[in-house]
Amino acid sequence: MKRLAIIDYGSGNLRSVAKAFERVAGGVSVEVTRSPDALKTASHIVLPGVGAFADCMEGLTAIPAMIEALTHEVHTNKKQFLGICVGMQMLFERGHEHGTHAGLAWLKGEVQSIEAPGLKIPHMGWNEVRWTRAHPVCAGVPSGTRFYFVHSYYVTPDDRSIVLGETDYIDTFA
Repeated sequence: MKRLAIIDYGSGNLRSVAKAFERVAGGVSVEVTRSPDALKTASHIVLPGVGAFADCMEGLTAIPAMIEALTHEVHTNKKQFLGICVGMQMLFERGHEHGTHAGLAWLKGEVQSIEAPGLKIPHMGWNEVRWTRAHPVCAGVPSGTRFYFVHSYYVTPDDRSIVLGETDYIDTFA
């Protein structure tokens, strides 16, 4: 049986994330964990995140050996991985929320504040996401499907070819 590990580093609504995966990923065992060893037996790994970039990085760093285990399982053992919200943002080199803070630096680029004079921040609501390339994550989900957004920051990758989907608010962003 496939096993999905959702990393619990003290941020987010982990039970909602777990229930969502249990509902859509038939035949997959879902575990919320703080154990780096649990990543060894997982076939899939999810790094969720709700809150501020620095706080999320601090929570992840506070779990002994978690970053090393996560990096090893994803980069060396090529396990399937999904970063959600701040979990995706932390993959980049740095974030600029309440100062400049180091991320995991798996991807080149940074997390910037939405600067939108006259527009509501945080950006909240349903937006169409356009796929920029084919990928198993978006298989069966039509380009233009609406997703719900609640955020004040967005990623700016150095290499635009890594972007899977994009939407518009003040500008087009990943």
